[in-house]
Amino acid sequence: MAPNRKNRTGRRSPVASAMLLLVGLLATGGSYALFTASASAETTASVDALVDEGEKLFQANCASCHGLSAQGSDAGPNLHGVGAAAVDFQVGTGRMPMAATGPQAEQKPVQFTDEQVAALAAYVASLAPGPGIPDEALLTGEGDVSNGAELFRVNCAMCHNVAGAGGALTEGKFAPDLKGVSAAHIYEAMVTGPQNMPVFNDLNITPEDKADIISYLQFIDDKDNAVSLIDLGSLGPVSEGLFVWIFALGAIVGITVWLTAKSN
Repeated sequence: MAPNRKNRTGRRSPVASAMLLLVGLLATGGSYALFTASASAETTASVDALVDEGEKLFQANCASCHGLSAQGSDAGPNLHGVGAAAVDFQVGTGRMPMAATGPQAEQKPVQFTDEQVAALAAYVASLAPGPGIPDEALLTGEGDVSNGAELFRVNCAMCHNVAGAGGALTEGKFAPDLKGVSAAHIYEAMVTGPQNMPVFNDLNITPEDKADIISYLQFIDDKDNAVSLIDLGSLGPVSEGLFVWIFALGAIVGITVWLTAKSN
């Protein structure tokens, strides 16, 4: 009797190979799905815990003005849709909670830790879609300083001064000095429009242009980049030009008169 051909050649049946491949694919796919589901569940649980913590902080510190559900009241605006960026700016700069009612919230020492600010931001962001925390890639200060300077002069200098030194507005309000303000808070102010500031959404000023403005402000914030031998307080070209006209030109006229009188 002739030996079995399969046993003689040692070849595996095509059906067996296909079955092994199918089992391998199923095992790999199942493991990936299990890992992904576990990671997703952990992330969801972490976010939910952060939102819950933020809600507790909100109820204890913010609800008296903004309402139990952040729906707003006579003492504070509706926060639905302001996004995490508004919370990070207002709370992260100490403007909120307000110490006292006034024309606008002023910057003061921050009342919460970074973790608590993040929790409050997560809670408010969960109420309705709104601007989020900016991407770190936009906050490096490595943008186009020249373009940022032009954009700042066109859109911001009329309130904040050409050097970002701030200025007075009407009814006791003011545009704050931008010296030392973090890149994240500058970006968040542009997309949320705090106080009297208009909102510059991505259709008005693109994220890349916002990054350029931040680069410009960081550039002029660096005293090593100062090109003037005399610091006039960064009052701007009009005020500084008036100073030169009155005092420098006046000094020249005075010296001329003195020299003329002395020669006579």
